[in-house]
Amino acid sequence: MTTGSGKWAAVKPVRGFRLGTAMAGISKPGRRDLVVMNWDKGSSVAGVFTLNRFCAAPVHLSRERLSGDPRYFLINTGNANAGTGEQGMAAARQTSLALATLSGVHEWQVLPFSTGVIGEPLPVNTLCAALPAALSDLQEDNWLSAAEGIMTTDTRPKGSSREFAHEGTRYTVSGISKGAGMIKPNMGTMLAYIATDAAVAPAFLQNLLLDITNQSFNRITIDGDTSTNDSFMVVATGAAGNDVITSCDSPLAGKLKENLRAVAVELARAIVRDGEGASKFVTVKVEQAASHQDALDVAYTVAHSPLVKTALYASDPNWGRILAAIGRADIPELMIDRVSIWLGDTAIVDRGQPAAGYTEEAGQKVMNQEEILIRISLGAGHCTEEIWTTDLSHGYIKINAEYRT
Repeated sequence: MTTGSGKWAAVKPVRGFRLGTAMAGISKPGRRDLVVMNWDKGSSVAGVFTLNRFCAAPVHLSRERLSGDPRYFLINTGNANAGTGEQGMAAARQTSLALATLSGVHEWQVLPFSTGVIGEPLPVNTLCAALPAALSDLQEDNWLSAAEGIMTTDTRPKGSSREFAHEGTRYTVSGISKGAGMIKPNMGTMLAYIATDAAVAPAFLQNLLLDITNQSFNRITIDGDTSTNDSFMVVATGAAGNDVITSCDSPLAGKLKENLRAVAVELARAIVRDGEGASKFVTVKVEQAASHQDALDVAYTVAHSPLVKTALYASDPNWGRILAAIGRADIPELMIDRVSIWLGDTAIVDRGQPAAGYTEEAGQKVMNQEEILIRISLGAGHCTEEIWTTDLSHGYIKINAEYRT
């Protein structure tokens, strides 16, 4: 798994799930930019996708094909195949058909995914020419190569694993993700793939995925931009040989959900830690809200404020920016005389007024840290939510200004 320092630690192989990569030269020569994933027949597959209405051609196809009997994921980086109209749809179909023909499955059993520059034609011939190499590379312990193969502006691969035991059987949950900018999943460019060797019914796996997504990838934001290509997929191979899990009413289901969530959260937080130009990892936690939506509205308003984000980058304890962001959140019943704010453990606002005893030195000490907690109490109810975000630096502007050059 990735660590706080970004160092890669081995991701555990998952029985019945294989990954292969190739250097197709889709965007840059000499780098892995094509990934194929395959799993045993009879596995269950679940997925969630971006809600951006300009979603990419591969997202359209993968949504349509998810309810069938998928056997392969086909992923390319360097080109998003988004905003490409009918040409893009034809390209996605052509590449997935090429993989299906080579591997002996039906075209609709291949789910394509793309990430990279929007609006440029997918180089179909270049991609298809590399498929045999990716297929010949399929193996269960290829997680690092696959994590590198789906990167765009990421500075490091992102992976996570968990193992747990139940009634004498060991289970594995492993996954990878990519993303560093255009990140505010709403289910920038975010892709995530998790596999487990547990046997899980497809309908229950989809329900698990929806719940886990809302606790992980739907709680991160770098810049507030929801990508055209966001996708999060989970495969359960059943290679562990357990009775098929069909509901949450069993100890095994509970353990599986706990470990799936742990992997998803770690992958989501790894995206934030690798945010474009980011120098700080920031948790925004909103407590005592009247509803979960109110808590999220306040958290995202603070996290997306350019003034708050630039203050974080400058390590400037200008807490008035946080206060102003809370005040403009879409919370009609917000009672400002009940709002309290903390930077870490340092109280800066107490029931709508400057906290007694607050000093600039205390605020500065918190803002100098690489990991910062902004805690907000609305004093209106019992709901709590937290999201993870970054600061906004010169580096973010440079990376995105020079993205295509």
